[in-house]
Amino acid sequence: MVGITRAGIVFLVSTVVLSACSGSAPPSGPPAAPAPPPSAEAIPFEALYEQGVDQYLGDFTPMLSETSGDIVQHTFGTGEGPRCLLGGDYTMATREGSRNELMIFLEGGGACNSLLCQATTEALPGMPRFGILNPTANNNPARNFNVAYLPYCDGSVFSGDTSIDTNDDGVVDRYHHGLKNLSASIDVIASAFPAPSRILLTGNSAGGFGTDYMLPLVRKLYPDTPIDLINDSGVGISRPGYVDFVSEEWNATRFIPDDCSDCISEAGHTTGYHIYQLNEDPNLRMGFMSTKQDSVIADVFVGIGGEAFEAALLPEMEALAAAHPERFKSFIADGTSHTFLQAQFSREVEGIPAYQWVADMLSGSADWRSLSD
Repeated sequence: MVGITRAGIVFLVSTVVLSACSGSAPPSGPPAAPAPPPSAEAIPFEALYEQGVDQYLGDFTPMLSETSGDIVQHTFGTGEGPRCLLGGDYTMATREGSRNELMIFLEGGGACNSLLCQATTEALPGMPRFGILNPTANNNPARNFNVAYLPYCDGSVFSGDTSIDTNDDGVVDRYHHGLKNLSASIDVIASAFPAPSRILLTGNSAGGFGTDYMLPLVRKLYPDTPIDLINDSGVGISRPGYVDFVSEEWNATRFIPDDCSDCISEAGHTTGYHIYQLNEDPNLRMGFMSTKQDSVIADVFVGIGGEAFEAALLPEMEALAAAHPERFKSFIADGTSHTFLQAQFSREVEGIPAYQWVADMLSGSADWRSLSD
């Protein structure tokens, strides 16, 4: 090694390195693109949140919550928050059960708009004990549930967000604060019952319609909880233009997604909206209840008459069942009477009482199916 110069050493090292490199495999092509990030899971009703249906969540707290027997009564102050149709206080109640399931019940009581105003104007304290709200009836499958009971008094089937001066005298005549009443109530409910194993969202008459509007608020605060929705006698049979008319008067249009052109049909029915709800939320099941010629809805509320109501009702229920056969069923009785869950809980269709049909839904039984007289 004595005779090798420094330059020679550098040459030898370079030669070895180049020889080693020349034996490597040539590059196979351009570097692979990085793996795409995992796609975000779809959020049910995100379009409705973007339109502001959740804007009042967290804004209102009761001015008074007091225990009365086995319930807690939560009463809100007036002002720009929760209110009844004529400006009175809004109140709702909660009751603890012995199971970890939660029932949210929306009461009924008419409607009020510039064409027809026949509506309950006060929210009475307390909680009825009839039918599905009876905690001691052995035939009530929800008797041991935690319960939140929402009286109805806003005249806008729980949807409105406006105040109306009907005679332009500078004094508000109608407070349609349904959205604020719902929002304030679901905040109380989420605080009282933060982690139910399952939610039964239900209501009758105006409260049946109200389940449409409560659903995205419930889902917002309970993103992973299974929801069973039972709509008693507010199933969305209407007439052309009527839903648009009341939604605009009550400032409730934000509940319909801007891009859902078939949510309301040309005939005025909201079957497309209910299909949208089921499409959006795979953790949702629906059961709809009605008589074939419900006189309160057919004759008074939408004014189409019993025969036209029946002619629309049956195919609309079939369309919903066809769209989601595993997650939608209906309970359709003969006659003109109105509501089942409190007033006719033992009413039978195809020999099955209403309470058993509800029980089959809640238990996940294969016997839960659509029934019609």
